[in-house]
Amino acid sequence: MNNLKDFGFGTQIRKSPFFDATVRWGATNFSVYNHMYIPRDFGDPEQNFWNLINSAILCDVAVERQVEITGADASKFIQLLTPRDLSNFKVGQCKYILITNEEGGILNDPILLRLEENRYWISLADSDILLWAQGVAVNSGLKVKISEPDVSPLQLQGPNSGKIMEALFGKDILDLKYYWHHEKVLNGIPLLVSRTGWSSELGYEIFLRDHTKGDILWERIMEAGIPYDLKPGHTSSIRRIEGGMLSYHADMDINTNPFELGLDRLVNLEGKEDFIGKTALKRIKDNGVLRKQVGLIIEGQPLSGPNTRFWEIEYNEQIVGKVTSAIYSPRLKQNIALAMISADLTSIGTEVKLKTLSGELDAKIVEKPFFDPKKLITSA
Repeated sequence: MNNLKDFGFGTQIRKSPFFDATVRWGATNFSVYNHMYIPRDFGDPEQNFWNLINSAILCDVAVERQVEITGADASKFIQLLTPRDLSNFKVGQCKYILITNEEGGILNDPILLRLEENRYWISLADSDILLWAQGVAVNSGLKVKISEPDVSPLQLQGPNSGKIMEALFGKDILDLKYYWHHEKVLNGIPLLVSRTGWSSELGYEIFLRDHTKGDILWERIMEAGIPYDLKPGHTSSIRRIEGGMLSYHADMDINTNPFELGLDRLVNLEGKEDFIGKTALKRIKDNGVLRKQVGLIIEGQPLSGPNTRFWEIEYNEQIVGKVTSAIYSPRLKQNIALAMISADLTSIGTEVKLKTLSGELDAKIVEKPFFDPKKLITSA
């Protein structure tokens, strides 16, 4: 890994503007997300978890590509893509949305940012929504332009993130409300800063708007974080599962609908606005779903790491679902998991068996999320 010229699979997998910096700061393993490398290992993942919840970590999440929607009909077009009601969506605000297809299946669960009256960014999970949006636009009859801007986010997450942001931007940054954003300039570097993040902790996302400044920005943030025990890090599977945060391709995919995930609040079927999947989602709601997402506590020794396959769930010797995300939480001292299971077996306390590569495990359905269910940490 020390010889960057030897790393990689070719030019078809892009490197982020922060790639070299993350290697200098100890990244040893990467995976691919949205056709880009993302750091997945800065050492012990449990230590990364403790760094996140006790102080702060800086994560390269440039893989969260932005789809920019502009034009006279930008607002109409955005509403066409998502079942969430955007009628009260203000400039400077962020919203968690779902993007659905004609069958009501989820294509992505991004954060939507409104920069101007007719300018939006869709901050993506791992799927090709740029191509989807461009395809929808062709036959929409709406006046929109869809592109991928020169924008690459970092996540600064953890209880000390506010102090580091204050050191960087001044006290006024602390007035930034949860799920809102401001445009900023730091040492001549153009940025957008939001109170968002994929950690279930207090945190910020810092969107770099000039890829040539990636190295400088990373080092400037790390320097400001020295008094606050800032560490380089990666998104924590432990913390996100504790918080019940969903991972696209794991906890949901194109064959999952919002009602199976309990995300009814993100689907507005009563409004006059049309959106892709509205008819299908009405039908699904009327008929009810056959499966639902639940939380599980898994008995046995601590899991050595996250599951790398979907584990079958068995009840009365019948396969009734699958475990989508599982991990050992050192804070809760329990194995915890998110799972999709038959809707008639979702009662709290239901006991099931899991089929893993290492053998059979006992598990029990519990409330989720597993920690800070009212999201008091992130919204404080």
